[in-house]
Amino acid sequence: MAAWNETEVTTIVADYFDMLRSEIQGERYNKTEHRRSILPLLDGRSHGSIELKHQNISALMIELGMPYINGYKPKRNYQKNILPDAVLDYLVSNPDVQELMAQDVEVIPETLSVESILDALESPPVIEAFEVRDEPPLYRPVKRNFLQAEAENRRLGLAGEEFVLNYERARLIYEGRETLAEKIEHTSLELGDGAGFDIRSFNEDGTDRFIEAKTTKYGKETPFYISNNEVSFSQDYENSFHLYRVFEFRNLPRLYCKQGSVSKSFSLTPTMYSAKP
Repeated sequence: MAAWNETEVTTIVADYFDMLRSEIQGERYNKTEHRRSILPLLDGRSHGSIELKHQNISALMIELGMPYINGYKPKRNYQKNILPDAVLDYLVSNPDVQELMAQDVEVIPETLSVESILDALESPPVIEAFEVRDEPPLYRPVKRNFLQAEAENRRLGLAGEEFVLNYERARLIYEGRETLAEKIEHTSLELGDGAGFDIRSFNEDGTDRFIEAKTTKYGKETPFYISNNEVSFSQDYENSFHLYRVFEFRNLPRLYCKQGSVSKSFSLTPTMYSAKP
């Protein structure tokens, strides 16, 4: 099958953003129907190839600091010569998309309840194997990094920390350690930021479990932002440190957990420097 041409890419990019608008606004849509509607506009593409291209767009959206469609797991091996330009052109021509994202990152979901909070735990995302190429960075003429803006939303962060607190209490009670559950400390709220973690909980044997909670309304593969202080703490207290990633906080909150040094479990990219003359 020939490579996607510019017309095809423009068509599928527009379709992707139609679905993303619906997802951000909480409107129901059907991915299969969307694929069927654009099939006649493409050069004999299969449903699978269309889905893969949507996943490529998801990966690019993350690089641009934007939310992606939750149902399309990011795939990073995409057409560097066409896809970024098509996405950026669409964003320039449709400024309402960035305005919608700007509004959404400020939204705090109502208090969420789940039938069994212990069922919220999932396995961490699987690391995608992809070809590493020596390419220039993707410079982005977009208004702001919306994923970073969401990460800086303190009210959302506190809501996620409360969810993790409730999860930890339920976990210890389930293990028959009610006394330990009563001793859990919301460190970031009671003592302030800067400790290197948000919550002091406990393992079943009574040893410390230092938890850093990171929350997003978006999908499981959404990257998070972590301070140098938090990374250093995870290295110094590797046996006790746990990163709890809360995701899909808009509807049905889920979380995964990674124990140990953050630098061993995640790919860390510097995003800002302190410059001194």
